[in-house]
Amino acid sequence: MVRDMTEDPFESVVAAHHAEIHRYLARATSRSGDADDLSQETFVRAYKAYRALPPDANVRAWLFAIATNLCRNHFRGEGRRRQAMTLAAVGASEHSPSWPEGEAIASQASARIGRIVTGLPLKQRLAFTMRKVHELDYEAIGKSLECSAESARAHVFQALRKIRLGLDDLDVVRTERQP
Repeated sequence: MVRDMTEDPFESVVAAHHAEIHRYLARATSRSGDADDLSQETFVRAYKAYRALPPDANVRAWLFAIATNLCRNHFRGEGRRRQAMTLAAVGASEHSPSWPEGEAIASQASARIGRIVTGLPLKQRLAFTMRKVHELDYEAIGKSLECSAESARAHVFQALRKIRLGLDDLDVVRTERQP
């Protein structure tokens, strides 16, 4: 069945989903420039295939699947660039010593989480981002990653486990100042 463009114009699909797809790709790549390029390519590819999409299809999950595949291709070709990004993230996480202690610890934790997430295997990173940031269900994540819902759940679980292990040695934020 061919989708009628007058009934559900592609522009409304872009308006409804572009920001979310861009945020997903920005978190997956850790670079807004790459996210710009990949989200644009996601919608170019989606536009080309949109007419053949079944009327009852989950457009959101379909767009995440396209974005995920483009992200995989991007990382396949850019392995060395990813290592350089990790080193840059470490340097950017340093903060001014004049910050209050709670903010400094929160900043340290946030930077550490960013580095840990960036260091996760691709499927775990993508599954974690889709579940915890974009709140997709495991079925949609599985479709995007071309695996079962159970495998998607396992990828999220493993990502969370690795994040928790990576944060074990962080200081606990104190609610009172120590003399």
